[in-house]
Amino acid sequence: MLPIGQKLNSGELDDTLRYLYGDALNTQKQKYAALINAFESAFGESDDAVLFSAPGRSEIGGNHTDHQLGRVLAATVTMDTRAVVAPRIDNIVRIHSQGYTPLCVSLDHLSPEATEENASEALVRGIAERFTQTGRNIGGFDAVTASDVPKGSGLSSSAAFSILVSTIFSELYNNGKITPVEQALASKYAENKHFGKPSGLMDQLACAVGGFVMMDFEQPEQPKIEKIDCDLAALGYEICIVNCGGNHADLTPEYAAVTKEMGDVARYFGKSVLREVDEKEFYASLGQLRKTVSDRALLRAMHFFGDNARVPKQAEALKQKDMDTFRSLMNESGRSSFMLLQNVCPTDASERGLALALALSERMLAGKGAWRVHGGGFAGTILALVPLDLLSAYQAQMERVFGQGCCYRFAVRPAGGTKIG
Repeated sequence: MLPIGQKLNSGELDDTLRYLYGDALNTQKQKYAALINAFESAFGESDDAVLFSAPGRSEIGGNHTDHQLGRVLAATVTMDTRAVVAPRIDNIVRIHSQGYTPLCVSLDHLSPEATEENASEALVRGIAERFTQTGRNIGGFDAVTASDVPKGSGLSSSAAFSILVSTIFSELYNNGKITPVEQALASKYAENKHFGKPSGLMDQLACAVGGFVMMDFEQPEQPKIEKIDCDLAALGYEICIVNCGGNHADLTPEYAAVTKEMGDVARYFGKSVLREVDEKEFYASLGQLRKTVSDRALLRAMHFFGDNARVPKQAEALKQKDMDTFRSLMNESGRSSFMLLQNVCPTDASERGLALALALSERMLAGKGAWRVHGGGFAGTILALVPLDLLSAYQAQMERVFGQGCCYRFAVRPAGGTKIG
């Protein structure tokens, strides 16, 4: 048995695992034990193997605000991407991810490879390149990974993988000194320059920081971060993500239109993003704006100003453990997304799953919980804040309508990317 397996079995890692996963200690130990066995089968014995984990994330407040350099409230979840990792003496990275083709990347060459676009190899190479550009150390490693973050759930499975890789580089070759912001920026660089995805910074930063976190992207290279200590279960609530189905692949024009239309309003004022626009000047100029931009663009700008202002109020309510105010603000955000941002239903009539899930949630949770579209919208998932005494009934109702396993229940994880031991 590998030394890390002996540590796991002896209980030496229990405190860290309990901190990350709460009451699911025994289940998680079984998952890591299976992963250790898979590592030994793939790469043989290693006295230097260690365990790593990076969580998925949920967007709690601030819908489509980050690309306008606004504020977001997010939380990491107990669903994560786990790894058993051992350093190598060369610059080769080998990763066996369960359910995927093994990858192998040489860090001797870090320029983008056209053949790696939309592939995990691009993320590894891009993160390594960014770290070398900023004076950080890199090196090879072998890893076996597994993930509980469902693809298409809106919980950022790709960001969890990227932060896992950046955490490995930090811990193995930089004494754990690479900050969460650096890791998030490197992950964003890899997605933008190597992977070919024009993502923002919110997903990666939330996964890197961990817990409830308010992020302000007014200065995107130096975002402001505030962690918030809040135990939802102790306050009588749990978060559910409901996967309503639908195909994101056909919705790229819808997502692009949100960014473009908000940008159209900003450009009217000679600015590049709405965060730079004075809200009072915007409302004073509505009559003239209608001659230049669409009404939908104006509604989406109104959503930005409202949701951007709501985020710090939500954060303060969490800090004060004022769940009545928090629920009210979360529902305000959800109504704003539906009515102003209009990212619940796509332009054509093909997808109405999100609207149905929101309507059912309101019927069950009115006056007791909260509900809103989750992430990009138009298809995919909603988020609900559910009182503990309604959890079973809520989950059962959602699964009767949208299918078995569609409703994910999770606790908020207090840490981001982590070396476990």
